[in-house]
Amino acid sequence: MRLTTSILLTLPITLATADQPAQKPLQAWFDKAKAYLPNAATAPVASTASKAASTAVTTLTKENWQSVLTPSTTDPFSGPETWMVFFTGGNKTCYGRCTGVETAWNESAAILAADPTAPNLATADCDQSPVLCAIWAANPPTIWHIQLPVTGAEQSKPATTVRIVGLNTTTTTAREIVKIHTEKTYEKRPVYESALHPFDGWVAQYGLSTPLGYIMYGFANVPSWAFMIVISMGSRFVM
Repeated sequence: MRLTTSILLTLPITLATADQPAQKPLQAWFDKAKAYLPNAATAPVASTASKAASTAVTTLTKENWQSVLTPSTTDPFSGPETWMVFFTGGNKTCYGRCTGVETAWNESAAILAADPTAPNLATADCDQSPVLCAIWAANPPTIWHIQLPVTGAEQSKPATTVRIVGLNTTTTTAREIVKIHTEKTYEKRPVYESALHPFDGWVAQYGLSTPLGYIMYGFANVPSWAFMIVISMGSRFVM
């Protein structure tokens, strides 16, 4: 009887000790989030981790990007809806150098989940969606900071403000990506203005973005020797 009582008394202590190693990584993550986001609320660890796990980063494709990057409200007083779109790639479009940046992006996405003012997040892989990247004329690794204007039913659509933040393939950290939002470092970049602007450029206004994207993708995949043959045959025909 005494032996059984001793076991029962020591069991809670043993279980508490066993839980400590599992809690340490979670607490370390929370401390990291608080360090990156000084204004983040001090919520319980479990609640913050749950929010981080449930936060979705939307994957963009040539089929869904226009429907995804649309304001979720028609209330003009709500202000612009902000997105951060991360363009990455594999061996074809990023030459195998985007792995480190992808890790930093994934860490920053989890950290931004602790900030209630964080923008919407999306990602596009130029190896898997090359036509989309051609439509946007996007090169990995970059983050496009987008402010989608919200307009009423009878209001004209204001310009969509886009700024492109280039990322270093060797030195980019999660802290640097988080600062795009928390310290508004995107404002150091010029506003993107181009005929290929995915929202306001004349190519998009005339509905030519997708056809032109396919054309640009096709030219990008034509081998250089094919161009040389065409040039050679053309020069002989002219002569």
